Amino acid sequence: MDRSDAVRRVGAVILAVNLVLALLKGGAWYLTGSLAVGSEAVNSLSDAVYSLVVLAGLYLTTQPPDFEHPHGHERIEPFVSLVIALGVFAAGIAVLWQAVSSVATGDYGGVAGPLGLSVLGVGALVKIGLYRYCLRMGERYHSPALEATALDNRNDVLTAGAAIVGVLGASVGFPILDPIAAGVVSFGILYTGYEIVRDNLNYLVGAAPPESLRVEILRRAFAHPDVKGAHDVVAHYVGPEIDVSLHIEVEGEMTLLEAHDIETEVIESIRELPQVDDVFVHVDPRELGEWKDDETTDLLDQRLFDEEDGHDADLDADGNSTVPDGGRRGQ
Repeated sequence: MDRSDAVRRVGAVILAVNLVLALLKGGAWYLTGSLAVGSEAVNSLSDAVYSLVVLAGLYLTTQPPDFEHPHGHERIEPFVSLVIALGVFAAGIAVLWQAVSSVATGDYGGVAGPLGLSVLGVGALVKIGLYRYCLRMGERYHSPALEATALDNRNDVLTAGAAIVGVLGASVGFPILDPIAAGVVSFGILYTGYEIVRDNLNYLVGAAPPESLRVEILRRAFAHPDVKGAHDVVAHYVGPEIDVSLHIEVEGEMTLLEAHDIETEVIESIRELPQVDDVFVHVDPRELGEWKDDETTDLLDQRLFDEEDGHDADLDADGNSTVPDGGRRGQ
């Protein structure tokens, strides 16, 4: 199954599950009047609404490249995640408002009883399964929208636990615990929104990928026997994918065809990384000595050198390499 079909199927599963949970919790809320159960019903309803947005967004992002979008439509996906975050924030604020109003007025709602506990327990178990499913598929297909959905499901498990505590407290004679639990649920919802925004802003502003991935990019460049050095190594997010550019140094006496073959092999090796989209390699003759002060590449050089030699990094207090040329350049 290709990425397009897989992520669309996941989106459909998420929508169906959240609709069923919203109906179950909404019915329990109607029958019991419990504010904790009601807050969970609102949470699941918001999940169902944003699941519809996710499904539509995933349909757009998985469209093939066209004349106006030669790199495809994957870069829409972080925006889909931010729409999810808006829905999550709205749900969190609504639940918090209801909880505060309840405590202020003394109207604590009804006691959920065994029905409410059963619905919340089943919901928590379903969310655990959905969290693992979305996280696995999001990581496999490098989908920020699915990873954002996984985070929301993870926090849904925690908020369901808080709601269960509130329901149990109300059932043993402490009804104020019910709206307090709803308030705890609201903070969990709001924190989920914050996590989604934080993670996806990195995709939108072109942040660098994790250091481990940048080290692997450099490792693959140096894996070619004719590459004598690398500098100006830049990797950054363009949407959920990564663009890479770097300069490599080779012996200047090579023919143009030989240098071209080396460039192609380095590009293909780096492009095999599933997160990487485009790779741009500039070939420099080694004899020109075009090395520049490049703290980022020095640090990556040293991390790579230390990993391969099995010892701690030789870095000064500012994180700069104490080994000349990062221990890699010019070898």
